[in-house]
Amino acid sequence: MYVTAIDFETAWYKPESAIAVGISRIHDGRVIETRSWLFRPPGKSIYIRPEFIDIHGISPDDLRGKPRFDGAWPEIAPYLESASMLLAHNARFDRSVLHATAEHYGILLPQFDWLCTVNLSRATWPKLANHKLNTVSAHLDIALNHHDAASDAQACANIYIHACEAQKNAGNQAAAAV
Repeated sequence: MYVTAIDFETAWYKPESAIAVGISRIHDGRVIETRSWLFRPPGKSIYIRPEFIDIHGISPDDLRGKPRFDGAWPEIAPYLESASMLLAHNARFDRSVLHATAEHYGILLPQFDWLCTVNLSRATWPKLANHKLNTVSAHLDIALNHHDAASDAQACANIYIHACEAQKNAGNQAAAAV
């Protein structure tokens, strides 16, 4: 079983409009694999809101010839089915996208425990100006190509690793002080 970070990019405001997912797997305190997939949004045409293209850079041309989410699911599923826990930076968003997209395509998901690395970073580094993915990544010197699903998932995974290490060190310091 792996701890698995996940990140979605969407075509518009509805959560079932996923067009990209990045997944980063953690084992023994390190990232062992990061993958991403592009897929077409629901509907007959490939429509992406222009302001969303400005954010993530994914255009309709990038999705031509790609399957819909249900076509990519057989490749994605093993990464989620082997997860002991899913991580996301703003887990509420990514959880809603995963569940809405799966429901749209009639995919039954396994049950997952989720951990939000926004909340984890707030608890671990409370003095940061904010806890956005790019801010926390910069603080920890984690490489990030923001809004690229694979890069975002890998940054999320690395935030989790750093937070676990920081909490472990804080526990050791507290034990040494006793």
